[in-house]
Amino acid sequence: MTINIEYETKKPLGLDYELIIKEVVNEAVDYEKCPYEAEVNVILTDNETIHEINKEHRKVDSATDVLSFPMIEYNTPADFESLEEDMNVNTEDYFNPESGELMLGDIVISVEKVLEQAEKYGHSPKRELAFLVAHSMMHLFGYDHIEDTWAQVMEKKQNEVLQHLGINR
Repeated sequence: MTINIEYETKKPLGLDYELIIKEVVNEAVDYEKCPYEAEVNVILTDNETIHEINKEHRKVDSATDVLSFPMIEYNTPADFESLEEDMNVNTEDYFNPESGELMLGDIVISVEKVLEQAEKYGHSPKRELAFLVAHSMMHLFGYDHIEDTWAQVMEKKQNEVLQHLGINR
């Protein structure tokens, strides 16, 4: 499992963010029973940068807490079997040619939002960071929260990942 983490802001988070991110990513991969070694990239940045990325990629002119950029188009969320069975997709595009790992995608998190939202929701920055990573991992597995039914499924899964790690509100 490769988890690349880049800290691209001067704003200190004040916790062992690398350990938290790695624990949550690994737990999410295990929780979704991913049969492959996987690769995930995580960038911790500031509001200004995530605002620019949000505007460019989603046409939303504001800062947000987390952005997810999945590398895989699933037929149904976390359906790894279909990756190899789908004749319309070149599965080689999903695997890193050097490591052979499944490239799940990229996560971009605003450190400022982590701190703001932890205070707003009355829990620790650790819990907020872990929540955003778990939430984003579900997006990397193909889940979304546009429809209420899928939002409930996604929320349940991300909360169970956090519970398995003992990270609660």
